[in-house]
Amino acid sequence: MRRALLHTAFWVVYLFQNVLLIFLLNTTRLQTDTAKNLLLSFENCFVLLLPKLLFTYFILYVTLNKILRDGFKKKGALYSVFALLATLLLYRALAVFFIDPIIYRWDGPTSPLYSPTSSFFFPLAFPVALMDIGFVSGAAIAIKQIRQQLRRAKVEQVLIREKLETELKYLRNQTNPHFLFNTLNNIYALARKKSEQTADAVMKLSKLLRFMLYEAAKPLISIDEEIRMLQDYIDLEKMRYNDKLTVSFQKDITDKQSSISPLLLLPFVENAFKHGASECRFASFIQIEMKLHDSILIFSVKNSKENTGSSTCLVEAIGLNNVKRQLELLYTDYDLKVLNETSVFIVLLTINLTTYAKNNLSYS
Repeated sequence: MRRALLHTAFWVVYLFQNVLLIFLLNTTRLQTDTAKNLLLSFENCFVLLLPKLLFTYFILYVTLNKILRDGFKKKGALYSVFALLATLLLYRALAVFFIDPIIYRWDGPTSPLYSPTSSFFFPLAFPVALMDIGFVSGAAIAIKQIRQQLRRAKVEQVLIREKLETELKYLRNQTNPHFLFNTLNNIYALARKKSEQTADAVMKLSKLLRFMLYEAAKPLISIDEEIRMLQDYIDLEKMRYNDKLTVSFQKDITDKQSSISPLLLLPFVENAFKHGASECRFASFIQIEMKLHDSILIFSVKNSKENTGSSTCLVEAIGLNNVKRQLELLYTDYDLKVLNETSVFIVLLTINLTTYAKNNLSYS
């Protein structure tokens, strides 16, 4: 239905401009009033619309489809040439044997309006007819090609978006098992010590798994939910250590309902415990700071480490490429800095939360 309306609108617009053109042309050669002239112009254009319709739709739905399906071949070109010749002959036949004698009522050579152009094979008549037919068919073909290009571009955007969504889900699925493996190791260590904290650890793990199952599936969560998840993880990790580890988590949040992509910050905190505290033989520290003002999030994680000469492994161990790729997919304005110094490892992440790429990614 929509296609039929679009086609009808195209031909109505074309007919209007063609009637106006013929009306202005007839004004110089017909001694009739405006209303009569307008009617004659409309009848003239309406009759000549038939060959234009036939040729245009032949090109649109026969020739072009054949070229797209089989490529441009000599046989297809011959079909188009024959169709054009037949259309030109029909165009001239309607003009000479119908429009002139019936619409304009010209009486052949005896008519005062008769001129050599009224002859069927007048040389200039065919180029004029060709231009008249070619204009409307060319416009129709151009519009169809533009619409097809826009449709293909839209399909391509959908495919790209689906690919990015699949990639993001894959990256997040890589994070979850890694986190779960580390956490189960922590609980196993507590169980081996027969620690009274084992039950609390299992409860906190249950909360984190619930978060990952339900909340992490959403495209966005509130910054308050992200903070609670991080705090639960920190509390769970701290159970493994005694006084040799000092952990601080400072927050300066102006709007706790600001939205952020879930599990984006967890890998940095996880790394601080896994490759900082757990590998230090002496007193160690982890300092976590989160600031959020005017939708600008500044998140930093600093942890002590021993100089073992494995700095490259540390950088790769946090899944930095994973996090970087998630940031590329999710936000258009961010900055990530990683400083691997002699005795301290620092991650500084700045994100403009308003630049979430909601037009590129969606979830169902």
